[in-house]
Amino acid sequence: MDVKAYIESGVLESYVLGSASPEEEREVLRLKKQYPEIADALFQIETDFEQLAQNMALIPPPGMLTRIEDEINAVIETEEALPPAKQPKTNNHKYQSNPDSGTQFIEVEASSNQMRIHKAWRWVFAGVFILGKIFLIAAIYFYFENRQAQERIQELKTELRQYKH
Repeated sequence: MDVKAYIESGVLESYVLGSASPEEEREVLRLKKQYPEIADALFQIETDFEQLAQNMALIPPPGMLTRIEDEINAVIETEEALPPAKQPKTNNHKYQSNPDSGTQFIEVEASSNQMRIHKAWRWVFAGVFILGKIFLIAAIYFYFENRQAQERIQELKTELRQYKH
């Protein structure tokens, strides 16, 4: 078996990301025990992904954990206060649904409803917008030029046929 080609195939990355098929997972686990190079490569990929995740992590605003805990406690208290016949049925879905009140959500408050973008991106977006307009104008111009040239070609073909007869 070509261990280097297997390592470079991308199967280990899909295994670490959790997108590998069950057959691929069994194969990776079997080969990991059999070949130390694969075990080392798998460890390195896991370490790289963990470091990437840590570098990209955002620090939540202060007090966010307290607000989330308060919201969860409020939902729990509301469910406990309902009579047994009115309590929602628990299921394996992401949300618990209550036929009387609809789907329940935990609201998370944000300080702003606008997305933050670095100021340098404004110029990039403006440049892309302007380039888009320039390309649109150029496409329209060349479309009409091509159409006019096609009409002229048709006229010349007609004249040529007339001279031949």
